[in-house]
Amino acid sequence: MSIYMFTGFPGYLATHLIQEISNQKHPIERLYLLHHSSVKKTAEADLRRLIEEGKVNAHDIQLIEGDITLPHMGLVSSVSASLLNEVTHFFHLAALYDLAAPLLPSWKINVDGTRNVLDWLQASTTLQHFIYFSSAFVSGKREGNIYEHELTHNAGFKNHYEYTKYEAERLVQQQLSSLPATVIRPGIVVGHSQTGETMKFDGPYFILNLLHQLKHLPLLPSFGNGKAYINIVPQDYVTSAVTSLAHQPQSIGKTYHLTDPNPHTASDIYRLFTKHYLGRAPNFTLPMPIAKTALSFKTTRRLTGIQKQALAYFTCESRYHQDHALADLREAQITCPNLTSYLPKLIDYYRAHRKNEEKHLALL
Repeated sequence: MSIYMFTGFPGYLATHLIQEISNQKHPIERLYLLHHSSVKKTAEADLRRLIEEGKVNAHDIQLIEGDITLPHMGLVSSVSASLLNEVTHFFHLAALYDLAAPLLPSWKINVDGTRNVLDWLQASTTLQHFIYFSSAFVSGKREGNIYEHELTHNAGFKNHYEYTKYEAERLVQQQLSSLPATVIRPGIVVGHSQTGETMKFDGPYFILNLLHQLKHLPLLPSFGNGKAYINIVPQDYVTSAVTSLAHQPQSIGKTYHLTDPNPHTASDIYRLFTKHYLGRAPNFTLPMPIAKTALSFKTTRRLTGIQKQALAYFTCESRYHQDHALADLREAQITCPNLTSYLPKLIDYYRAHRKNEEKHLALL
């Protein structure tokens, strides 16, 4: 029987990964969810909802209050000692996922938090597998082919999120000789490929926010040359892949790009969005510098939700290879679906929940 522990609950990926693992055939004795005191009420409400909807078993799951930015993850000593002698699988997902976040809070959560988790796990007597959620974008401003075994570079970074996730992954890589670790590098995670369901409209959904504002214009613009590949993956691919890899002994010591093996360019994605959301195609192209200038105005950012830092992903020409992922997920028949097959589901879900997004944007 396995005993699991997660950081990052009640975050989007952690929530769905917990559901995925609970619904698999792997025997679960206990599942501990570490949450920060600031999200206690949300964590309790979300767990209650998961139990009521039958997505997890109430007898198998328990909330634990802690803080990864503190030594021993802020756990009471007796609780810490008990967990260190119980937990077999540890999933570290907690991070500050914000492209516009300043360096210091990003470093405190992403780097110092990961260091504290690693230090705590060194005292474990039962750990069988540590799953660390990094990001494909630790590659920063590197262009061309990016391979799973690569990490160290001096190309620079597009934002503090990338930089701090890079430094955090370096800490994990340094511990591979003493911890049974697997590193997961997802691309840009969107909603479920079958239902379109998501917890937040960010990343590519900013395009839909923009199109919603432009829908009454007689002419529809596109932006820049759009040659860069945008690596989008659905949530269910990531969670099913991680669940499989977490129970494969051969995944220990490896790094996996959970990215799209057949990504689309920024231009193609924009045209797909305009076709499915507006039933139209762009009529002309605006240079990217004009788009960046427009986003310097707070009103534009508020109406679209787009962060200036996001535009760099439309011009950085990187190709992420998935040799490890393709090989080790083949037997489980887990593959990343093509964006064209599930984009209508994403848009339908967005359209149905657009009013909630408008309320969110109004608060920015």
